[in-house]
Amino acid sequence: MVKTLEAVELIARIKDLLWEKKAEDVVALDLRAVSESLDYFVLASATSTPHLQALERHLQEKLEEEGLRPRPTEGQSPRWVVLDYGEVVVHLMTPEAREYYDLEGFWADAKRI
Repeated sequence: MVKTLEAVELIARIKDLLWEKKAEDVVALDLRAVSESLDYFVLASATSTPHLQALERHLQEKLEEEGLRPRPTEGQSPRWVVLDYGEVVVHLMTPEAREYYDLEGFWADAKRI
């Protein structure tokens, strides 16, 4: 488990890495006050499936260089990639998937950080 300060630093690093590859609508949500089991989400949109794969690959490679590997997840799709870094879970989505699943709407009471 990551301490809160470490989680916030990890979120900042993830946002920087996503912006390097031109991710769109990068948003971080603090879920601690609205969920008993989730801490932080980082959401970002890709412009296409290849862009989604490039974001995933870039994020994993750069964080792995820093000693961080995501936990295994199931159910990956060409429209939505989930990378679980413990307290921080990254959702990379196509705009269509992001609009359809509307995680930000579902967690509308979460604080944006």
